Amino acid sequence: MSKNLREILKNNTFSEGKLSQSHRVNFEQKLKRELHASKRNTFGFLKVAASLLLLIGLGSIFYVTTNSNLSQKAVPIKFESLGSVSPELKKIENYYLASIQTEMLSLEETSENKELLDDYLEKISELTQEYKLLTNELNREGLNEKTINALIDNLQLRLKLLYRLKEQMNELKNLNKTKNENIQV
Repeated sequence: MSKNLREILKNNTFSEGKLSQSHRVNFEQKLKRELHASKRNTFGFLKVAASLLLLIGLGSIFYVTTNSNLSQKAVPIKFESLGSVSPELKKIENYYLASIQTEMLSLEETSENKELLDDYLEKISELTQEYKLLTNELNREGLNEKTINALIDNLQLRLKLLYRLKEQMNELKNLNKTKNENIQV
C-alpha cells in the first residue's frame, strides 16, 4: 500500500497554487475542533462512568436500608400480657391481678356455698381464658385502643364478680346463721 501511494504521488503532478488568506485560520479552527472533540469524548466517558457508579451506590444504599427495615418489621413485638405494653398499663394490670388474687385467697369454701363458689369460679375461669385470647389478638393485630380497653374491662369484671361472690357468700352465711338461731329457739 505504501508503494501505491508513492507511485501516485510521483505520477501526479500537483500544481502549486497559493493558499487562501484564511487558510491558516481555517486550519487552526479545524485543529481546535478535533482536539476538543477528543477531550469531550474522554470526559463524556468519565461522566457516564461516574453516573453509573452513583446509581449503583444509591441503589445499594436503598437496597440495604429497605432490607433492614423489612427485617425489623418482620419481627413483631410479642406481648405476654397487658403489662408488657407500657409501664402505666403494667401498674393497672398489677393492681387488678393483686386484688383478684387477694379476693380469691380470702374465699372460704363450705358445704353451703360450694355450688355458688363453683359457679362464680367457672365464670372467672372463662374470663381468664378470654383474657388470654385478647392478649393473642393484641399480638396479632398490634396495639389498638379497643383491645387494650377490652383487657382492662376483663380484669375489672373478674374483680367485680369476686366482690359480688363475696357479698353473696356473706349473705348466705348470715342467712344460715339466722336460720340456725331460729331453729334453736
